[in-house]
Amino acid sequence: MNETPHIPPRLQEIIEDFQASDRTEKLELMLEYADRLPPLPPHLQGHTGMEQVHECMSPVFVQSELIDGRIIFHIDVPAEAPTIRGYASLLTEGFEGLTPQEVLEVPGNFFEAMGLHQVLSPQRLNGITSLLAYMKRQALRLLASS
Repeated sequence: MNETPHIPPRLQEIIEDFQASDRTEKLELMLEYADRLPPLPPHLQGHTGMEQVHECMSPVFVQSELIDGRIIFHIDVPAEAPTIRGYASLLTEGFEGLTPQEVLEVPGNFFEAMGLHQVLSPQRLNGITSLLAYMKRQALRLLASS
């Protein structure tokens, strides 16, 4: 088992984009990601079978599935919550094509390398940390059942 934290290549690119941005640009980037969050597939409309991230101030729902050994995350965040929506979108993009094990290897505080802890309130940081924790829990369940 790999003890070293692993950042997948696409997530590393996202981190580097944020690292190259100043405070204002980080927030703008987050808003751009918020606009790119994929819509829920029809079978998850109404949040059927989705897990709510209760630590978030906004209603955030996440569900994962395993297809050909790769995890796919479906996340729903209202447009009125652009920060957590942007973070959900960048996680979805950064985790695309990963196995559950690869998701589990991503450090929970990787957002610090992006400088998000400098631009987000403690309450929002709690929300984004919780979202990743829920995603990792779902990855662990999928790993255990595969």
